[in-house]
Amino acid sequence: MANKNFEPTGQQRQVLNVFRDEYQVNPRLIRDVTGLERQRVNDALSALGNAGWIEKRTRGLYRLVYDGEGYVTVELRHKERDR
Repeated sequence: MANKNFEPTGQQRQVLNVFRDEYQVNPRLIRDVTGLERQRVNDALSALGNAGWIEKRTRGLYRLVYDGEGYVTVELRHKERDR
């Protein structure tokens, strides 16, 4: 279940924005789209996974978590709209 109190940092939000457009992503795609360094992407994926916002499907493949309420997807849309 997604941690609804988790507030992503700027780099974590960049990573989440890649998920907004893709069903599943790998770290290489995230790096290509965001321009973030490998370690920054890995740190963001780890934090987002710990918060329950994403899950690791297989080695090197991640996807957004649907928590029954669609919280993460809705949160991404609201944050983008508010910018």
